[in-house]
Amino acid sequence: MSHRQSDLEQIYAESDDPWNFAHSSYEQEKFRATRAALEERYFNAALELGCGNGQLARHIVPLCASYTGLDAVQRPLEAARRVVPEGQFIQGFLPTDLPEGNFDLIVLSEVLYFLSADAIRTLAGLIAKRWPAALLICVSYLGPTRNTLEGAEALNIFIAAMGSSYEFHTCSETRDYRIDRGSAREKS
Repeated sequence: MSHRQSDLEQIYAESDDPWNFAHSSYEQEKFRATRAALEERYFNAALELGCGNGQLARHIVPLCASYTGLDAVQRPLEAARRVVPEGQFIQGFLPTDLPEGNFDLIVLSEVLYFLSADAIRTLAGLIAKRWPAALLICVSYLGPTRNTLEGAEALNIFIAAMGSSYEFHTCSETRDYRIDRGSAREKS
């Protein structure tokens, strides 16, 4: 991962909402667009990787029988538990601290560019192996991230690493972000 645990904890040192997810009209619109990419489908079990303080989870939970959010830092997880008490929130560091479960929805919202290219490939391999039929939603910030990888670059690495067994389509794109949906290709 290009961000160490201490780097991520420093981001959340002063607030459990350093990006103003709870009050930013831009963030709330992006969350609504992410939910729209789910096409009002209902899921048995959702997994959000890099769930932060649970603000996106508020939009996903009504479409799921169960929801699990994973984040590397404890402070935003505590906030997420308050915002979405019906969700399960666990601490883990990507790409390898993935929880157990039979997830049919996996959300990666603005998390891939925090990883190195090798970590993205590892994560994609784990997802493809453990949840080969899950619907994937990838939200990518298109502005400068100040990370080793920019959003679109990280997304392209992830899509390539998922291989030909997954098909991705862009559901929504603005000048600031893009939302892609990936699903397993039907076998002929």
